[in-house]
Amino acid sequence: MSVASPAARPVLISGSWKDAAVESTFQATDPNRNAKLDPVFPVSGWSDCDAALDAAVEAAKELRRLPTARIATFLETYADKIDAAKDSLVEAAFAETGLARSPRLADVELPRTSNQLRAAAAACRSGSWSMPTIDTAAGIRSCFVPLGPVCVFGPNNFPFAFGSVSGGDFAAAIAAGNPVIGKANSSHPETTRLFAELAAEAIAETGLPAATVQLIYRTSHADGERLVSDPRVGATGYTGSRSAGLKLKAAADKAGKPIYLELSSVNPVVITPGSLAERGEAIVNDFVTSVLMGAGQFCTNPGMVMLVAGEETDRFIAAVKDRFASSAAGTLLSPAVASSLGKSVETLVGFGASLLTGGGDAETDRCAMANTLMSVDGKTFLTNPEGFQTEAFGNASLMVVADDLTQLCEAIGHLEGNLTGCIYSANDGSEESDVDAIAFELEPKVGRLLNDKMPTGVAVSAAMNHGGPYPATGHPGFTAVGIPGSLVRFGKLTSFDNVRPSRLPVWLRDAAPTEGTYRLIDGKWRTGDV
Repeated sequence: MSVASPAARPVLISGSWKDAAVESTFQATDPNRNAKLDPVFPVSGWSDCDAALDAAVEAAKELRRLPTARIATFLETYADKIDAAKDSLVEAAFAETGLARSPRLADVELPRTSNQLRAAAAACRSGSWSMPTIDTAAGIRSCFVPLGPVCVFGPNNFPFAFGSVSGGDFAAAIAAGNPVIGKANSSHPETTRLFAELAAEAIAETGLPAATVQLIYRTSHADGERLVSDPRVGATGYTGSRSAGLKLKAAADKAGKPIYLELSSVNPVVITPGSLAERGEAIVNDFVTSVLMGAGQFCTNPGMVMLVAGEETDRFIAAVKDRFASSAAGTLLSPAVASSLGKSVETLVGFGASLLTGGGDAETDRCAMANTLMSVDGKTFLTNPEGFQTEAFGNASLMVVADDLTQLCEAIGHLEGNLTGCIYSANDGSEESDVDAIAFELEPKVGRLLNDKMPTGVAVSAAMNHGGPYPATGHPGFTAVGIPGSLVRFGKLTSFDNVRPSRLPVWLRDAAPTEGTYRLIDGKWRTGDV
């Protein structure tokens, strides 16, 4: 290992910005120019991870002693600081990701991020996420309590709302009372650093433990696996590629450590003949807008459309092809994303998909590739359903054209787990029996089922499920978006049997600490006193 390099950005450990134990360095890329950006960031050695873990363990102990209102105040203060720093955050993210300053970053993702933090603060104050349950006859009470230090690995495509020290996993872990060790995404390290600076300021102002939020930019793969499996870690939240995520999961599983993964999803959209006959042009607009928005770099991007052969389907595919060919290709997040997209398209064509438009090599002066549309008939799809579900992350989609409803349902039955699934059908009720058959096959495959609405975008709603069966996520029972539900991932269910009232968590005492605290008391949800 080399001596710490002053040229590399420092890491945030235990409340102080320190020179990293540098194993190597890296730089982000401006995807609009396909050029490296200053400054240089460190790839930390294990000693940085070790120090952060030790500090996080002590912070977890301190957080358990603090009133939850203090933690909520930190989240609210941090949200206010994010709003005030909008311009600098937007400029940094634009430079590193190529995502549009407006409306994407400034008007959509940034307010979503700060509002998400405030929603987490509200859940923290009320304690509703902890699911207080009281059985007075048996003298037993239970609730979720903080789990311990949480590692968060942020993705490349949402530098604010899913960021390792700003996004949904971060907000949920902190609101549940846990310190966070953030591992920045290599695509936007400077953006992440700015967030960490704001978080550190908010920590100092609200009196939380200094190590409540820590930041490491990058580690070796071996140290990443060692980190998620360390005995000091309570759980890990990860959003990223399937291959990297499964390696982390294997390490965490071997050590018995929870890890919540968002991995990959083609988000199938089933479009019936009746819907195309009724409003085909509108559905073309819906689909093209959804799949090309942000160059298709959304977890819920519609990467597969499933149809039944016929004239309406032929017209739909031809119209989409024309729109793809005539629309400017958006900027991809990085050279790695452009390379991966090209390889995925080659893989799908190699399996037998027809390339209708696009494909080819990525542009050299920026990170971009032509809008790409492919098709495959149902019979061919069924010869290799796993292969044809290769995720092409970006501005690409595959049309699967079945011979009839029976073959369509058979193809749906071979789908892997997905974040979303959508059904477009006729409004006049003429296809209800067909839709029932389609939905029966599709619903078990997805975390969120939509009707007559494209899946791109995830609303921050208590009813939202941003999860799904493998490989969409590592566990079908949890959501990464939707407060208070998302907090439960970072809690430990604890039962208190015959414990004296003064020793109980505040949510389990006879008098509820806040008016909005719902508790399950003797089988009935109530507020107020027992």
